[in-house]
Amino acid sequence: MPIQPTYPGVYVEEVSSGVHTITGVATSVTAFIGRAQRGPTDKPVTIYNFGDYERIFGGLWNLSTMSFAVRDFFLNGGSQAVIIRVFKADPAKTDGFAEISIPTNKISAADELQLIAASPGDWGNKLEIAIDYETKDKSDFNLFNITVSEVVNNTSKSTEKFFNVSNDKSKTGYLPRVLEQNSNLIRVKNNKMPQLRPLITNQISPDNAPLSPPTKPPPFSPPLPVEVMSGGGDGINISDIELFQGQGGIDMQSEKKGIYALEQADLFNILCIPPYLGDANDRPVDVSTDLITTAVSYCQARRAIMIIDPHSSWENKDKAHDDFYNTAYPGISTYRDYAAIFFPRIKQPNICIKNEIEEFVPCGMIAGAFARTDANRGVWKAPAGIEAGLNGVTEFTVPLTDNENGALNQIGVNCLRSFPIYGNIIWGARTVDGADQLASDWKYIPVRRTALFIEESLYRGTKWVVFEPNDEPLWAQIRLNVGAFMHDLFRKGAFQGKTPKDAYLVKCDSETTTQNDINSGIVNILVGFAPLKPAEFVMIQIQQLAGQIDT
Repeated sequence: MPIQPTYPGVYVEEVSSGVHTITGVATSVTAFIGRAQRGPTDKPVTIYNFGDYERIFGGLWNLSTMSFAVRDFFLNGGSQAVIIRVFKADPAKTDGFAEISIPTNKISAADELQLIAASPGDWGNKLEIAIDYETKDKSDFNLFNITVSEVVNNTSKSTEKFFNVSNDKSKTGYLPRVLEQNSNLIRVKNNKMPQLRPLITNQISPDNAPLSPPTKPPPFSPPLPVEVMSGGGDGINISDIELFQGQGGIDMQSEKKGIYALEQADLFNILCIPPYLGDANDRPVDVSTDLITTAVSYCQARRAIMIIDPHSSWENKDKAHDDFYNTAYPGISTYRDYAAIFFPRIKQPNICIKNEIEEFVPCGMIAGAFARTDANRGVWKAPAGIEAGLNGVTEFTVPLTDNENGALNQIGVNCLRSFPIYGNIIWGARTVDGADQLASDWKYIPVRRTALFIEESLYRGTKWVVFEPNDEPLWAQIRLNVGAFMHDLFRKGAFQGKTPKDAYLVKCDSETTTQNDINSGIVNILVGFAPLKPAEFVMIQIQQLAGQIDT
């Protein structure tokens, strides 16, 4: 606000430069959706290495193809992932949570401490609970200590100890609050505490005076060993209708469950949904085409791209070609440029079954290669070629020749190949919209991902414009800030063209924003760029020069 002069003299006023720096967003945050051994359900959890996944979700599990995909992601250069664990309880196991009731010096039969595992799954049945009264103030009959251990094969995998916790809500150390904030293993069921503190384990006559002495001597329990939780279950197969589209009147999108749990995540750029269903032998089956269609549509809304795994029935090149070409697998009729499909599947040792070689989907390692390429070269570089090597592949399920690769490439199926010296690499960079017959502007993965990167960065970086006076001073600031962002990308080699004029444009003036737009509260910004397209075909001409005569 201008200074109002009142006295003769010199006034100093600071004037804003009008610079609002636009920062490029991350380009390779990968979301994984599927079953896991443990961990929160229908809630996005960001992890930065596979150690985080092991700690939160239990690591590799033979019933979870997602766990192997996440491992492959980090093994191939991924740095940040968002995990959505989905779960359907086995009716025989109620809600799937392991639980235990620890008696107190009862005033009533219902006065028990009920604990449940922090998340559903069989893992909770391995939790052991111990209570003792070695507190800081032994005269306080509300205080106790609780120790929780996860014991696997008679070995403590992890242990949590909470000292001087209380069953009195008015005091510090109230157990439900402490466990909610600090425990990865247990919670108090329904956050409801008994009137009295729980009995000491392994003690016949615990020193557990009631808050108000009952009229009759309380019934003491027999000796208690370390308490072991029970009743947990790993859940059962989930249909895409139950999990992603909802049923019985449940709106998964408004409830933010299934795939729509990603509504709770700030940003993701790549989506992977490894097979989450199992057959009669608990072997994974394919993700349904209905779910893929839903997921790709959701990617369009969130400015992300989906990596689609090849169908398990694609046992050779002809089957893959015919299914994809004739039946338009995976059934995407719109937003095809927001998805890319890779063929074939991969074979790896499965450490869960003594390193026997098994077939796995490639989406995790491909997403990792995307992330590695982004970090080394930029999102505008095609994540394919000799730099796009794949780590952890024993072999591909279908070895491909150049001619077979060519037939699939023309219809938009990217191939995974094995070459001497170079090893196992990605040998294709087209979206599902990349068939030659479609002649799409979004034929190539790097073009689509570069556009998404610019869109998301500008979406977040121009929020300051909202409610500013809509006139030339604002338009000039927009041109300055958006232009600076685009010029920085040009300097990094993101665009085609020798000069900024050839590479990009930013227009925001009275031509883009008319008086009618101003009256409607609209400011229009036109941003264009000349994308880099990969050199997909290298043509070398050979000519004999022997016997040429100088003239």
